[in-house]
Amino acid sequence: MAKKASKRSRKNTEMVDKTKSYLLTDAVSLLKKAAPAKFNETVELHIRLGVDPKKADQQVRGTVSMPHGTGKTLRVAVLAKGDKVKEAEAAGADFAGGTELVDKIAAGFLDFDVLVATPDIMRETGKLGKVLGPKGLMPNPKAGTVTQNVGQAVKEIKAGKIEYRVDDQGICHAGVGKIQFAEPQIVENAQALIKTLVSVKPASAKGTYLMSAHITSSMGPGIKVDTTEFTKSTAKGL
Repeated sequence: MAKKASKRSRKNTEMVDKTKSYLLTDAVSLLKKAAPAKFNETVELHIRLGVDPKKADQQVRGTVSMPHGTGKTLRVAVLAKGDKVKEAEAAGADFAGGTELVDKIAAGFLDFDVLVATPDIMRETGKLGKVLGPKGLMPNPKAGTVTQNVGQAVKEIKAGKIEYRVDDQGICHAGVGKIQFAEPQIVENAQALIKTLVSVKPASAKGTYLMSAHITSSMGPGIKVDTTEFTKSTAKGL
């Protein structure tokens, strides 16, 4: 038996015209007017790209810095050696260490959201694949989490740098703030992601690249966003 939608959920669904594509600013404004949940919901942007993730040259993945942060405090762990451990700690890493931290993670320690590693410790980190892989925590150069500049990496992650990637269906899912952010902050964060995705369009991707986009919050309605606006906005350098 299907679960009956709540009064709040029905109200939020009814306020959105499902046949319409909204300008990003209008979509954010509408989302902010939705009946709120009892917590500060994450605002999510879901963008379908015209790529085939099965092809190595069309696996869109990278990082982008949110101008206004994500509204979430991330716990960052760093695997490094020597002075790089001190550099990471000085930059604000929650955990930093070498072989001893590798062994601790292998034993089940996963109290962190992002793991950064220096190149010289990646051989030891390789044995953590079975532990980190399923959690999406394995350091990766494309995500900027394998780097010699661990201090900079930690500061950027703490300031709101996020990783994006397309899933098996070619859809990029990313949080672009919190519902309690001001409307311009959500819009500018969303634009930062959109501009980045457009800038990394694979040369081999043919046809329409930005297929569709929807913005929503954890418990809010899904709102279709006008993707042609994205292309125009990017072209104008907004």
